[in-house]
Amino acid sequence: MLPPAEYDLGHHGDVDAAPGLVDLAVNVRGGTPPGWLADRLRDSVGELARYPDPGPAQKAVERRHGRPAAEVLLTAGAAEAFVLLARALRPRRAVVVHPQFTEPEAALRAAGHPVDRVVLDGDFTLDPARVPADADLVVVGNPTNPTSVLHPAETLAALAAPGRILVVDEAFADCVPGEPESLAGRRDTPGVLVLRSLTKTWGLAGLRAGYVLGPAEIIERLRAAQPLWAVSTPALVATEACCTPAALAEADTWARELKVRREELATALSALGLHVVPHARASFLLVRIDEGERVRLALRDAGYAVRQGATFPGLSPDWVRIAVRDRDTLTAFVRTLAQLLMAPS
Repeated sequence: MLPPAEYDLGHHGDVDAAPGLVDLAVNVRGGTPPGWLADRLRDSVGELARYPDPGPAQKAVERRHGRPAAEVLLTAGAAEAFVLLARALRPRRAVVVHPQFTEPEAALRAAGHPVDRVVLDGDFTLDPARVPADADLVVVGNPTNPTSVLHPAETLAALAAPGRILVVDEAFADCVPGEPESLAGRRDTPGVLVLRSLTKTWGLAGLRAGYVLGPAEIIERLRAAQPLWAVSTPALVATEACCTPAALAEADTWARELKVRREELATALSALGLHVVPHARASFLLVRIDEGERVRLALRDAGYAVRQGATFPGLSPDWVRIAVRDRDTLTAFVRTLAQLLMAPS
C-alpha cells in the first residue's frame, strides 16, 4: 500500500468526467432530479427571502427512520457531516476502512487527527477482527464506494464497542431494494452514527442534502459544530419530499431496475476477461483491467469517462469504477471497451 501522501484524497469522479464525455465516472443516477422533484425545487425559490425552516424536513426524516428529533441532524450533504465529525470529535485512534470514499479521511486529516487505515483486498469483504481493538472512531461505507460491496448489518454491528463511535456511510443504501443491511433505523447498537445522502438517487449533487442519525449526545456535539442555517431552503424541501412514501416507493422501483442493469453490465465485462468485484449492490462496479490506466485514457479519447481507482487507498491504476447507466449507453460502452482491449498496446 502506498503511504498517505501518495493518494490524492481530494480527487472525485467529477474530475474524471470532463465536459463532452459520456459520464460513467460520477455515480449519480442519470435523468434526475425527476420532474415532480424539480417542480418542488422551483417552487421553493419563492421562499428564499426567509431563513430556512428545517422543521418539516426534520420531521420527515424522523418518520422515515423511526427516530426522535434528538437523534437526527440535517446536513448540507454527507460531505458536511464528515467535516462536522472531524471538528466535533477528538478521537485517540481514528481508523478508516479502505478502499472507500476518501472524504472522511481527508476531513479528519485536515482537522489535525492522525488516521490509521484498514485496507481490504480480495473480494473486499469486511472482517471486524481486522479493526484494532483500541480504535475509538471507525469509518466504513455500506454499500462501499468504490467496491460496491454490501456488508451484512450484523458484521457492522460487531464493530460497535463501548467508548467507540462507529460511522457508517450509507450514501448508496437506497441502491439496495428494501435496504436490508441498513443500520439507519437501529437504536440497539451503541455509538453508531449513520450518514445518508440524497445526492445519488435523486440527482442533487449541486444542492447538497443529507442527514446524520445516531445517539442524541453525539448528534448534539455535531449540531454545536454546525454553522447556523447550514442547510438551504431548497435542500430542506428536497429532503422532506424524498422521505415521503411515494418517493421511497419510486426509489425502491429504481433499485430493482438498477439490479438488472448492473448484473447485465457485470456479465458483459466478465465476458471480456475482466475481473469484476463480485456481489456488487450499488450503482457502480469496480473492475480490474490489465494496463488499466492506458485503457482508461483510451476510453477518454473514445468519448467515455470512467472513475480512476488509483486515488483510493488500497487500489492501483489497474482498477476503474464504472457507473451503471441505461442499457443503450452501456451496450455502446462495452462495445467500445472490447475494441480497445483488442487493440495493440
